Amino acid sequence: MTEMTKENIAWVDILRITACFLVIISHSCDFFVSKFDADYTEFLCGVSWGSLVRSCVPLFVMISGVLLLPVKTDTATFYSRRMKRIVIPLVFWSVVLPILFYLYLSMVNTTNPSISMDEHTPIATLKKIATFIFNFNYDTIPLWYLYMIIGVYLFIPIVGAWLVKASQRDIKRFIMIWGISLFLPYIQLLAPLFGYAGNYGDMGLLGVCTWNAYGSFYYFSGFLGYIVLAHYLMRFPLNWHWGRTFAVAIPLFLVGYVITLFGYVLMQKYYPANYTYLEIIWYFSGINVFLMTFAVFIIVSKLKVGSSSWLNKIASLTFGIYLCHFVIVQAGYDLIYTHLHVPPYLQIPVIATFTFAISLCITWLMSKSNLLRRVIG
Repeated sequence: MTEMTKENIAWVDILRITACFLVIISHSCDFFVSKFDADYTEFLCGVSWGSLVRSCVPLFVMISGVLLLPVKTDTATFYSRRMKRIVIPLVFWSVVLPILFYLYLSMVNTTNPSISMDEHTPIATLKKIATFIFNFNYDTIPLWYLYMIIGVYLFIPIVGAWLVKASQRDIKRFIMIWGISLFLPYIQLLAPLFGYAGNYGDMGLLGVCTWNAYGSFYYFSGFLGYIVLAHYLMRFPLNWHWGRTFAVAIPLFLVGYVITLFGYVLMQKYYPANYTYLEIIWYFSGINVFLMTFAVFIIVSKLKVGSSSWLNKIASLTFGIYLCHFVIVQAGYDLIYTHLHVPPYLQIPVIATFTFAISLCITWLMSKSNLLRRVIG
């Protein structure tokens, strides 16, 4: 097969914008999902939309695989360039978002069921800012992605050196082993039905226990597989005609969506409001989410689109949109949920569209400043 060149990937702009909008939809669903059995109709609407867009983050990761592999610079240069784009925004938004949440919640009587005002006092806000180095908090939930992607970027030059020399069969073998890891969350969930009782109170599998978090497939699991898969699909394009592409992609997406939707609803039935179990179905590195991600990727990557200045501009702002949108989506929920009297399955896309538009404007304005441009990537 002919290797696809980087000059022929204008579709990446479409994929980046799509992934960004899907992220915003997913966060627009959270308010409705958190109603659980208190308002089961709203819960179902939230889960239906949230399950539909679950491919959002893996698509972002695959874009990194498309654009960054193979690595063309030395490791030090790669680290320097990528870390500046991540660490500066991480520090800035870890400070700014808690302040914005505090100011907003001080002025507005929110209807968000997930908000605890005890966690948005001046002292609590300062504590969040002081401890961001350890992890994200509610106000900075989207920043989990930055912590994660730092680890991926650190590994890219290493795996990239292998990919340059690896044959198609070698890369396929890696992807197949990674594919096994996509089933592990469900194997762990079902193992007790076959008599597995864990060890010393830990239900980990294949060597995972209280003193070891690294099981058999640990080094082949997680987001790294999406990076390698994206590189593989660029280096060895499928070259399918549209009929075959849809014949594969649509069933895969539907199967993934059905598993995700009904799996989450089933989890709520047996483990009500228990995010430890509920989130298993929404794992980004689960087989069901992979099926949806792969389907979307092979369809969008087949699009024959010319370069567009406005599309490229919006795509270049998506990282900033992602970074600032979370406080906007809170305001959008309070505004639209209270004043737009339509069914919740319509409120969710309206909230997402409102949030995307406002966040786009804010990011565009920030991009005009040489100083602020650095904090939106």
